[in-house]
Amino acid sequence: MAENKIADPVPLGLAAFGVTLMMLSSANAGLWGGAGGGAVVGTALFYGGITLALVGLLEFMRGNAFTATVFSSFGAFWMSVWYWLTHAAVQAPGSLGVFLMVFSLASFVMWICAIKLGMQLNVLFLLLTITLVLLAYGNWGAGHASMVKDGGWTGMVTAALALYLTAKSLINEIWGRKVLP
Repeated sequence: MAENKIADPVPLGLAAFGVTLMMLSSANAGLWGGAGGGAVVGTALFYGGITLALVGLLEFMRGNAFTATVFSSFGAFWMSVWYWLTHAAVQAPGSLGVFLMVFSLASFVMWICAIKLGMQLNVLFLLLTITLVLLAYGNWGAGHASMVKDGGWTGMVTAALALYLTAKSLINEIWGRKVLP
């Protein structure tokens, strides 16, 4: 019987996460006159949400519990963000802060795991945790706009690192050697 080989879905997951996070973070940082926030709505559902959930399932099939958990969790995160952005009934003051606080705890746990997986993933999850903490505080209670802006800038750095890891993985695979460290 022929062996079915599943391509590595991690670069797709990192790309989906990085692009979606960059859009929302740029809006949080106050760039583009708010256009980033509008641009992220569909992206949060389809690219950040559904694509990441599918990547998580593929990682389960490949036997990778950590990446399966990460991508499935953040697929659900982005679908939840989409729901929050598009349904006014759930937008009670502080509700986004609570949501982000709980996800910052999940991200913290993932960071503890990533410490063993290398410096780049360690930094990615540390930055992600910091981003989520800043955004949680920024959206807590009446809100703290300066913390949302700081979270936006930190999120853009996090997204850039995720996109670098996408490029590194794809370029090194295509070239068959280590082109990007």
